[in-house]
Order: sequence, then structure tokens, then C-alpha cells
Amino acid sequence: MTTSIRVEIVIDLSPEQLWAVVEPIETHAEWMHDAEAITFTSERRRGVGTTFDAATKVGPFRLTDRMEVTQWEPEAVMGVRHVGLVSGVGRFTLEPTGPAATRFTWEEQLTFPWWLGWRLGEVIGRPILRAIWRRNLRNLKAIAEA
Repeated sequence: MTTSIRVEIVIDLSPEQLWAVVEPIETHAEWMHDAEAITFTSERRRGVGTTFDAATKVGPFRLTDRMEVTQWEPEAVMGVRHVGLVSGVGRFTLEPTGPAATRFTWEEQLTFPWWLGWRLGEVIGRPILRAIWRRNLRNLKAIAEA
């Protein structure tokens, strides 16, 4: 079973300025409440083909997602494929909404494992993850606009 989650926020920076904040993958744990650490598994730190492990915590669950950057368009898109307890694909998109404002959208297509009850995992997991990611975007906004 695959579920879709999408959250967005408008941040008072140009796409160029906001990209400078989100481009360094190693800093994502600073604004993502559920990310505890990011460890690169490739020589690359930017761009398509970059791989890393993201140690995450959601409630009592601790897991490591193996991630690979699959899309990289500076100031526009960063996409990833991840494998772990929950696997899927996701991407951040940056869209200008004014001379100094950008809509930052986070979209994920996730597959929950059978032992989490597939559909049950989706029904329970979607609102929890959406709430966590909304908080993450508020954190990103606060950091980026500071």
C-alpha cells in the first residue's frame, strides 16, 4: 500500500536564498524534528547520486533510512528515494510566490511494511507524519528567516 503526504509553507526568502539553506543535506537534522543524524555513505555531498543514512525517531520508533538523491535542480527541486521501515520517494520543491517569497513543498509517496498492517500503518502513520513534517517546515521557516 502506498500513501501520499504533502505539506507546504511560504517562506519569506527568494528560491536562491532558501536553496542556500536546504542545499546542505547535512544540516537537515537541524530543522527536521524526526531526524537525529545524517551520515553520508558516498563521497558526494550534493547532487544526484549522493547517498546517506538518516537516523530518525518517530515516537518510540527509531530507524535508519538509506537515502539516495534522485533529483537535483538548484533553487527548484531536491528528490530522494529511501529504503527503511517505510520506503518510498520524496521531494522538496521551491516555487517563487513573490519577489522575496517561496512556497516550499514536501511531498512523499510512502509504502508501509506488511507487519505494520499496510493500510492500518497508512491510516495511523499519515496524520502523524504530516503533523511532524508541518512542524519541520515551521522550524525551517524560523531558521531560514532568522
